[in-house]
Amino acid sequence: MAERKNKDLIDSQLRVLNSLDSLKTLIRKPTKTLSGVTPIAVMLPPRKCNHGVCIYCPSLNVPQSYTPKSPVVMRAAAFDYDSYKQVRARIKAFKAMGHPTDKIELIIMGGTFLEYPEEFQYEFIKKCYDALNSKKSKNLEEAKKLNETAGKHKCVALCIETRPDRCTEKDIKRMLEFGATRVELGVQIIDDKIYKKIKRGHTVKDVVNATLRLRDSGFKIGYHIMPGLPGSDFQKDLRLFKKMFSDQRFRPDQLKIYPCQVIQGSELEELYWKGQYKPYTKEEIEKLIIEMLKNTPRYCRVMRIMREIPPDYLVAGTTRIDLRKDIEEKLRKEKIKLHEIRYREIGFLMRDNAEIDFNLQLKITKYRASQGEEYFLEIVNKDDILFALLRLRIKNRKAMIRELHVYGQSARIGEKPESLNSTKKIFKVQHKGLGRWLVSEAENIAKKQNIKKLKIISGVGVRNYYRKIGYELEENYMVKNLS
Repeated sequence: MAERKNKDLIDSQLRVLNSLDSLKTLIRKPTKTLSGVTPIAVMLPPRKCNHGVCIYCPSLNVPQSYTPKSPVVMRAAAFDYDSYKQVRARIKAFKAMGHPTDKIELIIMGGTFLEYPEEFQYEFIKKCYDALNSKKSKNLEEAKKLNETAGKHKCVALCIETRPDRCTEKDIKRMLEFGATRVELGVQIIDDKIYKKIKRGHTVKDVVNATLRLRDSGFKIGYHIMPGLPGSDFQKDLRLFKKMFSDQRFRPDQLKIYPCQVIQGSELEELYWKGQYKPYTKEEIEKLIIEMLKNTPRYCRVMRIMREIPPDYLVAGTTRIDLRKDIEEKLRKEKIKLHEIRYREIGFLMRDNAEIDFNLQLKITKYRASQGEEYFLEIVNKDDILFALLRLRIKNRKAMIRELHVYGQSARIGEKPESLNSTKKIFKVQHKGLGRWLVSEAENIAKKQNIKKLKIISGVGVRNYYRKIGYELEENYMVKNLS
């Protein structure tokens, strides 16, 4: 009955349609915000990793693993890697392309951020908030507080890239102080022999421990993986990929799949010219990625496939950065269904003008990960198209929401519902109550287990949203008493 009531409530609100042609006219590169937020990548200044250099990383006097002509590096270098200037410039660029910039996800990239001096870390993050607020604050806490009520650019999520061996309890505490909600780990492959061969500088145990700590602290967890490394092969890559989801010690929420490429200025380049290493061909990569996508569970989102390496610096390896597009077109043509999140998102189907059934239902997938129980709540239709999701973790009689996300073209905060348009049907899902539906269901799950308190890891700019439904800020989390 409760589910039916929620569905009726949502159905009464889901009456907002737009013309696809209008959407394309207004927004250039609409894919960038089809997942519901506007991502702004902020690049760190060059600094060598403490462990040394992995054999596939180039050494080109720019942020490690990047090249001087990588677009994000060129943008950052133009502003001398100043985080304030980078954020302001990206906001301006998104506005020029017609994208809403109300809901921003900051992504700190370009090096192992947590290895930089702590004073630098706090200042770098503060200046990102200052740029969103259009005002310079005295300290980070003041900047975060100001962003809670920022009228134009709220930070709804903050992602930090780091290494598995730089993810201690102290590191996590600092990331929470920054307002981070998501962490991407450079995992590459879960094999200690290969880690040693590629001079990675950490172990599989570090991956397991970092994943456990992050999940217990409520973070959404992404892995970067790299098929085709020296010492691996097609069968080993696929076997270890499957293990990543069959073994409860791992089971990431997100993936970036970056097949190994030979880049100018790397140690791997020397091995390649000596005939001691050969990267996968385009056909081998395509075949492997298709198998990986088929084996990705419904709770995981494959965020990206292929890195954007400028051809000038690519010695060997496929140059097809749009390989994913080709693969997905092939799979859809062959009517092969994938379960991973991005393939099912409403926003991308809106982009492709697909016929969409708007009768929605709640689906719950329960699985074990990092010694706790995970509940993956989804709002989907009969075709398994994904409209919204929530990740709930329960461990030792404690409950925490690790992610709440409503998909679809990013909508402006406070945007008013538009009238029904009987032409081509495009569906704006955001601000229609789906988030509240999911949070309510998560609360019910916790209550049934006699859990008295529910925590939510929240972007700074989303805190007031949670306050409206009964949550209050406690030590970097939004918290509600359920009793």
